[in-house]
Amino acid sequence: MNDSMEQCAVGASGPPSPLRQTADPARAALLDASGGVLRAPGDRRGPARAEPAAPAVGAGAREWHADPYAAALRTGRGPLFLRRGDGWLLPLEVERWCAPPDEADATVLARCRGGVLDVGCGPGRLVAALAAQGHPVLGIDVSRHAVERAVREGGAALCRSVFDPLPGTGRWATLLLIDGNIGIGGDPAALLARARELAAPDGTVIVETAGTELDERVVVRVDDGRGGHGTPFPWARLGTRALLAHGGRAGWRAVEQWRVGGRRFVQLRRG
Repeated sequence: MNDSMEQCAVGASGPPSPLRQTADPARAALLDASGGVLRAPGDRRGPARAEPAAPAVGAGAREWHADPYAAALRTGRGPLFLRRGDGWLLPLEVERWCAPPDEADATVLARCRGGVLDVGCGPGRLVAALAAQGHPVLGIDVSRHAVERAVREGGAALCRSVFDPLPGTGRWATLLLIDGNIGIGGDPAALLARARELAAPDGTVIVETAGTELDERVVVRVDDGRGGHGTPFPWARLGTRALLAHGGRAGWRAVEQWRVGGRRFVQLRRG
């Protein structure tokens, strides 16, 4: 698809205006008159705003604009894969992403405190669930299609890369890197350093790690298994040990590890 139709921005261009002052970063995002927060229809906090054009971002910020990913989000079904250059395929769990939170997700939701930033929120199941529980929460994703679906699910979402200017920097109590999103940008060290910038002084990040112990940097593309694919982009996969090593170097310390239904999670706190 033509890139002009698949940009993350969905509205008028221009930088976001300064956020209104508030102690709650998620509430600040919702109050911002032009910061690009999309809201569900009927939200009485004010009219929905189009997202201003985001600044240029680093590698990996536009990878999910591929047609196969957009099509999968529209239908809520796969198949969908990440394909390496050698032909290896990693199945992506589109049906789970588009369904209500499962038992493993519930353990993540239970550990969220304060304002929550869901990095790579996808179609928004966690954002919507946290909002329904009364949490101040904001999702961010580089896919316009994902953000639009997150909004339809009842969440607040911003179409932007984690490496772009974001509301609430330095004040988020909980950050989420779920569904393999520690791989964003293909550089876990840079991502964890950015998460530290975004987190409050006593903030935490909850990371879902790979099911095996690995520390992998790859170039992949989204593939539907039927010949449709997107453009190549960098990605990473980390097991728990590798995450703990990278986290320690980035100023995070582990506070908890757990497994549910074959999925593995680690909660880190700013050191």
